Amino acid sequence: MKRVHSEICDTTERRDQRVTVRNRNTGEVGLSFGCTIEGDTVQVELPDGSLDSWLEDDCEIVSESAPA
Repeated sequence: MKRVHSEICDTTERRDQRVTVRNRNTGEVGLSFGCTIEGDTVQVELPDGSLDSWLEDDCEIVSESAPA
């Protein structure tokens, strides 16, 4: 799923815009704030303010029209 990770990272790091992402395994939703290409992870801020790191394959972009 390199394409999705690249889209998340491109938007987050190059355009300086956070992306709403969902973890496919847990269903958690958060805002991206960074990426590590080496570890293939997306750094996410959860609604409670805590930070987490998810594998890129576990992430999907939440569209504006989709319920969170």
